[in-house]
Amino acid sequence: MREGQAVRSTDVRTTRQQSGDAAEGLVARLLTARGWRVLARNVHAGRSELDIVAVDPGPPERLVVVEVRWRASRSFGGAEESFDHRKRAQLRIGVGRLLESGRLPDGSPLPRLPVAVDLAVVEPGPAGRHSARLYRNALGE
Repeated sequence: MREGQAVRSTDVRTTRQQSGDAAEGLVARLLTARGWRVLARNVHAGRSELDIVAVDPGPPERLVVVEVRWRASRSFGGAEESFDHRKRAQLRIGVGRLLESGRLPDGSPLPRLPVAVDLAVVEPGPAGRHSARLYRNALGE
């Protein structure tokens, strides 16, 4: 930040938000290493935020919205458990709005592919290394 530049509340990220950002970055790198093409991150679709929008090369090739769930510990349950019916409903609405717009935030058109929602779970591992698991078709549709 330059001297004299105002700090906006949107520029300040909490430790929790920074951890979530790091988890999303880890998942994006893992997907890219598997040959996926990450099209966008943190896409706002109405009141919903879609963590990652990517193309899974398949087969079959598909457009995937990846919901990333992070837990620093299992004290309050696992990350999978935080993907409850409210989050699923909110995600369905967000995906619907994204498809309705037909465009990514940069204005480019969405690829015309079958659409799926996957769940990526990130948890701390030994020696500060995080582990990630990907659950395909997390909405069961």
